[in-house]
Amino acid sequence: MTGRAEVRSLEQRLDAAFKRIGSVALESEIQSDFARYLCVLVSGYLEKAVYELVLEHARRNGAPSLQRFVDHRTKRFTNATSGKLKDLLDDFSPGWGDLFEAYVDGEIKDGINAVVDLRNSIAHGGSVGVTYRTISDYYMRVKKAVGFIADICVPV
Repeated sequence: MTGRAEVRSLEQRLDAAFKRIGSVALESEIQSDFARYLCVLVSGYLEKAVYELVLEHARRNGAPSLQRFVDHRTKRFTNATSGKLKDLLDDFSPGWGDLFEAYVDGEIKDGINAVVDLRNSIAHGGSVGVTYRTISDYYMRVKKAVGFIADICVPV
């Protein structure tokens, strides 16, 4: 499975996790623990989705050597802030980053950056107060950004 199909699979698994956690009545502390877990998953989804989409772009448009290069350079793409995403897209095609930046300006950009910041704080043992509702909202914003990247990299 590659490109858009892999992204759909990632989304389905993450949507199911959100549904399972959201459907259970939990005390606020436990729900906050699950929200932190979901934050890590959302951040990982963003990184993996971007990797799959740019690799699919390389498969469709380049020689095997380009595919290997893109695979190698993006396999460990981490801390996918909106700025890093813009830079990555600009590396593929001048103007893609500007299109992305214009699209995500505002709430989507804030959601992307918040997820990355929260994930880093969680991973480094920081005390993070995040609610299920907040991370669910951030996830919807991240999904919009991934959809936009898919439309740029792997047009239907």
